[in-house]
Amino acid sequence: MRTIVIGGGAAGAFAAHFAAQNGDRVVLIEKNEKLGKKLYITGKGRCNLTNSCDKDEFFRNVVNNERFLYGAVSSFLPQDTIDFFTLHGLKLKTERGNRVFPESDKSSDVIKTLSETLRSDGVDIRLNEKVLKIHSEGGRVEKVSTDKGEYFCDKVIVATGGVSYPSTGSTGDGYVFAKDLGHSVISPKPALVPFLTEGGFADLAGLTLKNVSLNVFYNDKKYLSEFGELLFTHEGISGPIVLTASSRINLLDKKNVKISIDLKPALDVDTLDKRLQRDLTKFTKKQLKNSLNELLPSSFITRFIAESGVDGEKRVDDITKKERGKLVSTLKSFPVKFKDLADFSQAIVTSGGVSVKEIDPKTMESKLVKGLFFAGEVIDVDALTGGFNLQIAWSTGARAGKNNVTQK
Repeated sequence: MRTIVIGGGAAGAFAAHFAAQNGDRVVLIEKNEKLGKKLYITGKGRCNLTNSCDKDEFFRNVVNNERFLYGAVSSFLPQDTIDFFTLHGLKLKTERGNRVFPESDKSSDVIKTLSETLRSDGVDIRLNEKVLKIHSEGGRVEKVSTDKGEYFCDKVIVATGGVSYPSTGSTGDGYVFAKDLGHSVISPKPALVPFLTEGGFADLAGLTLKNVSLNVFYNDKKYLSEFGELLFTHEGISGPIVLTASSRINLLDKKNVKISIDLKPALDVDTLDKRLQRDLTKFTKKQLKNSLNELLPSSFITRFIAESGVDGEKRVDDITKKERGKLVSTLKSFPVKFKDLADFSQAIVTSGGVSVKEIDPKTMESKLVKGLFFAGEVIDVDALTGGFNLQIAWSTGARAGKNNVTQK
C-alpha cells in the first residue's frame, strides 16, 4: 500500500512508523526544514512525552470528545509509549504528577529517536515540501499535490496539527484539506493558554503564588475552581491552574466571565481572621504595609493592600475591625479583571478541529472519503497539561498508521 503522511510532528511520525511496520510504502511530507518542530519546544524544551497514569485518570484529563478517543488510547496506552521509546534507546524518567520526560531533559533526543526510527523503517522523508491539495476520485483518495510534485497513493494520513504556536508550522493546513474533501471543522479555539487581564500585572510579572485557588464565575455563578500554582505576567496571569481553567472556559462568552483568587483557600473566613489578628499583634507599632510578610510574598503586599482599600500607611494598632474584614475579604477573593484568553501564539494546544462525527474512532479513517485518515491535534480533541495531549497524538497516530483502508 502506498501511504502519504502529511506532517512530521508526534502524530505524523508515529503514523508513518506504524504504517511502515504494516508493510506500507510510506512517504512523510513535512513543510518545515526538520521533523518535530513543535515537539522541540514542548515542556519548555524538555518534552513531556506522556503521563504514566492509569486509563481512568487519563480520560479524566481529556477535555473534548473523550468517548471518541477511548478506542485509540486503550489500544496504545501511555505504557506503550514508554515502551516504544525505551525500546528505541531513549532513557526516560517520571516526575511529579506522573509526567514522563527524556532522562536528558532534551526534546531534541525525542526527535532524534523518532527520526532514526523512521529512517530504519525505510520511510521516505521529504522536508521543506508543502502539500497543496489532497485529490480524491470516486470517493477515495487518489493523490497528493505539493509544491514539488505529485504522489499517487492509496492512503493519506493528515497529521498537520492545529493552529497553536503557528511559528512551528501549525497554521491550519489540515483544516483546509479536510474542508476541501467535505469534512466539517469545529471552529478552533486557543486551549491551555494564559488569561489576559485589564492592565496586566507588570509590577508583579514573574511572581508565582503557590497553593491558591482560581475561581471562575460565569453569568455571576461559580463555574469552576482550580487549586495550585499561579503566575503573574505583564499581560495577565498564567501557570498550571490558569492553563487548565482556560481549556474549560474557551467556549464561553468571555464578556460574562469573572475571576478572583483565593489566596488562602485552606482557611475559612473566621479562621483566617484569627490568623490575621495573630500576625498583626506581632507588629502593633508598624505600618500595615510592613506587617504582612508572614502572610504574603513581600512583592505582592503593595498591590494586595491597594485592592483591599485599607490605608497601608496606617499603624497596625489603629486598624479597625471593619478594615480587618476588608483585608480578610481580599485574601479570600483577590479581584482580577478578566479581559480574554491569549491568542494562538501562546496556546499550547488547539481546541476544535475536524469533527469526530466524521471520523471512524476504530481506525481514524474518514467516514466520507476512503483512504483519508486523521491523527493528532488536527482532530477536535484536546486535554489538560501533563503529557496527555502528546499521548493523544501517539495513540491516534499509531491507530491511523496500523489500520488499512476499508474496502466498502
